[in-house]
Amino acid sequence: MQIGVIERFRADRPLFQKARGYGLRLCQLSPGNEGQCTEETAERVCLASAEAGVRVCSVIGRGPGATVWNFTDGPSTIGLVPPEYRAARVEALKKIAAFAGRIGAKALVSHCGFIPENPKDPLYEGTREAVREVTECCAAHGLEFRFETGQETPVVLLRLIEDIGASNLFINLDPANLILYGKANPIDALDIIGPYVHSLHVKDGFYPTDGRRLGKEARVGEGRVDFPRFMARLKEIGFDGELIVEREIKEGEDKDRDIRETIERLKSWGGVV
Repeated sequence: MQIGVIERFRADRPLFQKARGYGLRLCQLSPGNEGQCTEETAERVCLASAEAGVRVCSVIGRGPGATVWNFTDGPSTIGLVPPEYRAARVEALKKIAAFAGRIGAKALVSHCGFIPENPKDPLYEGTREAVREVTECCAAHGLEFRFETGQETPVVLLRLIEDIGASNLFINLDPANLILYGKANPIDALDIIGPYVHSLHVKDGFYPTDGRRLGKEARVGEGRVDFPRFMARLKEIGFDGELIVEREIKEGEDKDRDIRETIERLKSWGGVV
């Protein structure tokens, strides 16, 4: 296992300073939008990666349109589930996949949304075909497509992976999201989707306390993710992927402190820099 952070691409600042500032040599790149995923940008990323000695393991993609992270508007705005955004987001993810391939990343990571429990729901069928299309594009660029967990239960995610049947379809597991959305205990979830987990977002949080808003994110080690047990279970199932630290608060000293503390805790739990 190797520890990394999320690097957000900004045209007005040098790349990979964040990872190097934490003493890391691994990152997950978030380019912001598909418009930035040009050949020129890819060349710049490759040069900066070589100079900094930081490897980009995967690229995060989302696509155009509004996205609301809650239980009331989320189902109609997040990922590939909403029909009104689906086609545009599929095309955007294809562009981001091409960019990820150019820079030598291993995977494209994206939220697919509130995937319906009912496999005969037209939304399920449409989402399945959209994911299939993106997955095929990723394969053409030598990439995996990894679901970012959160809005769906582990069983629904497993069914979708099985229904598509692609050899390059895997999971970027965010254990906190399973809790924030009230979908599963992340340790138990590994019994269902563990074989498909190829990378993690290291984040913590609490279960929802009402039916409209997600649970609250917390500093790693202070929420409901039992990280020592979770890390031990990952080792039991043979996980050896990337551990990408994520802290979703405003940039500043508090975020910097929390990320540094998380890195040290991961080392003590068996992660390596």
